[in-house]
Amino acid sequence: MQFKDIVGQRDVINRLTEIIDSGRVSHAQMIVGSAAAGSMAIAWAYLQYLNCTDRHHHDSGDLRADSCGQCPSCKKISQLVHPDMFFYFPHDISLDGKSTDCGSSMLQPQFRQFLKDRAGMGSLEEWHTTMGLEKKNTEIRAHDARYMIRSLELKPYEGGWRMAVVWMPERLGTAAANELLKTLEEPQPRTLLLLVGEHFDELLPTIRSRVQTVRLHHVEQPIPDDQRQAMGQTLVGWLRMLFKLKMKELSKQVDEMDAMNREQKQQFLRFAQGVVQRCLEQNITGQSAPIGTGDAKFDASFPSMVTPNNAEALLQALDDAIFAIGRNANGKITLMQTSFRLSKALKKR
Repeated sequence: MQFKDIVGQRDVINRLTEIIDSGRVSHAQMIVGSAAAGSMAIAWAYLQYLNCTDRHHHDSGDLRADSCGQCPSCKKISQLVHPDMFFYFPHDISLDGKSTDCGSSMLQPQFRQFLKDRAGMGSLEEWHTTMGLEKKNTEIRAHDARYMIRSLELKPYEGGWRMAVVWMPERLGTAAANELLKTLEEPQPRTLLLLVGEHFDELLPTIRSRVQTVRLHHVEQPIPDDQRQAMGQTLVGWLRMLFKLKMKELSKQVDEMDAMNREQKQQFLRFAQGVVQRCLEQNITGQSAPIGTGDAKFDASFPSMVTPNNAEALLQALDDAIFAIGRNANGKITLMQTSFRLSKALKKR
């Protein structure tokens, strides 16, 4: 993978090549951005550039430098067969069990093929679909972390860098995150732990404070019309209920929302955040804009409920719920607590 093959994000890419060229490569880094923004594709090209023995620098154009694509290291990394590069990613937790190997190790061929098939642009949902994990609880487990640590303690086979890529580190279990702390604090020479994820705020604070972060420009992921319509109907029903707070009805509503899987809950809550943000913008500017729930009456009236006095509380409540669900908190309890917080905030407009 070369940087020239990636659409957009040129200023970020140029900053990454500058860091490598200056020799200031941090041992623990994170690239934050969605699959649509190219987070894994950029990580892939970054590792290829890091190990390239004949980097090309450009005097013109919007790309300052790139890997050569032809040296032995480039060829191996482009095909994801470099012996010093390893991937760790969410998988079916039952794979850890009593196995002497970690789940990520067992599934390396499948995951590398998944990356190649999608040029590094595959999403977590697509990975789940590929592996038939839609209804499974996936996570990066402590067993993965211990395996990762052992792999980073070995000297590079080819004299360059020893590289571990953690995809979707938001799925690091607490035990796995704690296993990694010593490695983050006391790395071996010429080792790189590269986290590639979408939601930095969902990482444990102990991890966030120990990685150098590069954020990609946001590329809003399209939601199919049928999903958007369903989420809009659910959100409108939920928000309208928050003004009444009749516990029996609210409990039934929360049960229906809790029936979603983890990714669907998080996507729904981010959709809700987008609606709140658009309502605030409309309220401040006075300019009408699509709110996006699909309910014309609601979209016309609800923006007046979101003001500078309560918007931060509304968004924070939703953000906390996204984080909690990402950490496997009880869905019904989380959504019920979020309901109370949203209801309180809406009354403080």
